[in-house]
Amino acid sequence: MTNAGLRHGRASLTLSFFVQGVTFALLVTRIPAIQDRYGISDGLLPVFLAAVPILAGVGSVVTEKVVVRVRPRIVLRWAQPVVMLALLGAGAGNTLWEAALALAAFGLAVGALDASMNMMGVSLQRAYGRSIMLGFHAAYSLGGIAGASMAWAGAHWDLSLLVSYLPAVVVLLPAAFVGSRWYADGASSEKGPQDQGKGAGPVSFRLLMPLCLVMSFAYIGDSTVSNWSAKYLQDVLGSSEQLSTLPYNVYMVTTLLGRAVGDLGVRRFGAVTVVRSGSVLAAAGFVVVATAGGAWTGMFGFTLLGLGLCVIVPQTFAAGGRMFPGASDTAIARLNVFNYVGFLVGSPLVGAIGDAWSYRGAMLVPMVLVLATLVYAKSFGAQPARYGGGHERPRTADVG
Repeated sequence: MTNAGLRHGRASLTLSFFVQGVTFALLVTRIPAIQDRYGISDGLLPVFLAAVPILAGVGSVVTEKVVVRVRPRIVLRWAQPVVMLALLGAGAGNTLWEAALALAAFGLAVGALDASMNMMGVSLQRAYGRSIMLGFHAAYSLGGIAGASMAWAGAHWDLSLLVSYLPAVVVLLPAAFVGSRWYADGASSEKGPQDQGKGAGPVSFRLLMPLCLVMSFAYIGDSTVSNWSAKYLQDVLGSSEQLSTLPYNVYMVTTLLGRAVGDLGVRRFGAVTVVRSGSVLAAAGFVVVATAGGAWTGMFGFTLLGLGLCVIVPQTFAAGGRMFPGASDTAIARLNVFNYVGFLVGSPLVGAIGDAWSYRGAMLVPMVLVLATLVYAKSFGAQPARYGGGHERPRTADVG
């Protein structure tokens, strides 16, 4: 593949990560409005919310099988419009079955989308010969901030869900679809479809398990922030309702900043060092949150969390690709399932401990899990992790 083809592929994939960040944020930040629109009871709402990541896991498993015959870029090209149309459907329906259908379609398609995006990101990183995965996830974080801002505007102006969602879909869906013309599978692009995921034997679940656990631990930490930060600041640290809305925004901004510079850290120090540093920083953030005497100290803790957790997930996908270079698509699809496992476990786990004991104590559980990443950090160096700087193989392409 030419250098220009790689650059175009990188830009188009970055756009897809951004679009997905917007789309996902628009859904999750308007859950209360969706509940009100469809009259979903408080008892039934957890069923709907759990169904989305469960179906996303199914979508990821199916994608693992599909990419044996169809390249990931084809899966992504069609999965992303389905996700956006499902979002629009969630805002346009009136009856409970319509909500169920839209959210089911969203879950299945988002599993395929997440898996195929990260498959392509890893293959492009291999073609570049240096770390670029954190940059893709930085675009996702930027999209999340944009989507959350759009959702806030919709709620502030009391717009219907359909009116809130329609501008984003009308603008971003065609842009993503046109951009998909330049998708590139990186180093995998020279293989035939029948060769995808082959070449290095089957993926050993025993070898992959440490990375699966790390993925789950990271998303338990992430879901703790997204689901409990506002309640924690208001109920435990005594902040105002207005101030309690800030921790997640601060977390998202610091996640964006950390990912924007994270690739430079990987190139300079290696993935193992970056992941270890991120784990320690995230654990320190949970300690600050758990022991905070006031709202602003708690806010500082959530800032540390964003800077620490942000590097772990992209590097876990990259490590899976390095560990199984001839079967990276399979490894990434399986790792992606544990993304949803962590999301499913995290919020109920913290809530149960908080109700039974205390929410300060509950913050120590994700802290311990994040620290456990240190035990598995060597898995991030299963293959050379430092791209560039003469630390490993020569670059396969010198592109920007």
